[in-house]
Amino acid sequence: MKRWLSVLLIAFLAVGLLAACAPEREQEAEGSGTDGESSEEGSTDETAEKPEKLVVWEDKDKGVGLEPAIESFEEEYGIEVEFKELNMSDKMREQLRLDGPAGTGPDVLTLPHDQIGQLAIEGLISPIEVDSSVTDKFTESSIQAQTYDGKLYGLPKATETPVFIYNKEHMDQAPESFDELYEFSQDFGGDKEYGFLALWDNFYFGNAIMAGYGGYVFGDDNGAANPQDLGLNNEGAIEGAQYIQKWYEDVFPAGIVGESGGSAKDGLFQDGDVASMMDGPWAYQALNEAGIDYGVAPLPELPNGEFPQTFIGVKGWHVSAQSENQEWSTKLVEHLTNAENAKIRYEKTDEIPPVKSLMEDPIIADNEKANAVAVQSQRGTPMPNIPEMGEVWEPMAQALQVIATGKSSPEEALNEAQETVKTNIELNHSGN
Repeated sequence: MKRWLSVLLIAFLAVGLLAACAPEREQEAEGSGTDGESSEEGSTDETAEKPEKLVVWEDKDKGVGLEPAIESFEEEYGIEVEFKELNMSDKMREQLRLDGPAGTGPDVLTLPHDQIGQLAIEGLISPIEVDSSVTDKFTESSIQAQTYDGKLYGLPKATETPVFIYNKEHMDQAPESFDELYEFSQDFGGDKEYGFLALWDNFYFGNAIMAGYGGYVFGDDNGAANPQDLGLNNEGAIEGAQYIQKWYEDVFPAGIVGESGGSAKDGLFQDGDVASMMDGPWAYQALNEAGIDYGVAPLPELPNGEFPQTFIGVKGWHVSAQSENQEWSTKLVEHLTNAENAKIRYEKTDEIPPVKSLMEDPIIADNEKANAVAVQSQRGTPMPNIPEMGEVWEPMAQALQVIATGKSSPEEALNEAQETVKTNIELNHSGN
């Protein structure tokens, strides 16, 4: 009887404790209603043992945008945060493979989203669990980019995508449509001057046109990329490639095909021989240094009434699978990406945060360059982050180059490219 009473008493005490905690948890879930959104960062387990220090790997020359967020995190939680700048390329990924298992790697690191799938498969980054009130702050496409195999592997910090850049000396404003741009290009300048240039033999850029006509890389399987469903040679992709070929035949010079195409395009634009081009925000610095008076806009409408669907690149913050502080690392990721810190980071780095409230903030909405990237990002599609994407680039580049030079019909070139991609996926990824 005494034992039964003891069990009953423990049960009543447990219910009482839960009831006492409920208002506090409910208040956390409601949030503060401010841009800081610090109360939304209660989605991790604050009862986890607090570490003395967390280590962050940041992109080279971007630490200036990280320091204010680190300072406020240290002040709020009493945890030291140390950051190290590394070149955010394959080198950071290789360094993680070495330092992570050795216990000398980071707790939190930044990555381009197209690397997520491979690192998740290798067990080098961890899925994170955050409240929906956190993920709802971001654009849908940026959260999609941070998701692999149905699991969230990070939170977005910056987005980038190609846009329309024009020389104001030659063009008063951006055209509304590619039809208008084509007509302008037919009449513009002399023999060595061009109304518009784009690297459409590069699949990163050329896919925007093909996708705008209905082509796709991988089909969608309940929000996940399906590598068994390829749309690289469907009717829309072929129609888009035909439109690409038209521009190479009628407007573009032969010199912007292949590996040297980018430098040739940039040189012509900076010399004032090109009225407009398709490029990304990474081009702004060189144009500023060249003293070009340029404008930026989303890409014009295609002849079929659709907009080009550019690839979106999303940089994110991620938690290393080797970190011994998973809960606190996740809390740090939430803190780094909240609206207040995202805005500060944008002001210091000019990298666009895919935070919905900031897309409407005058700091971005009234900034021509930033707003163009924001609008085009909403029209684009995240670059697939599954490892099979690695099999797509080279065959599609080869296809677009023979299309651009007129050595093959779009249908024939794309049929061959799709078959190559399919074969390579079967050979190299049958275990995925």
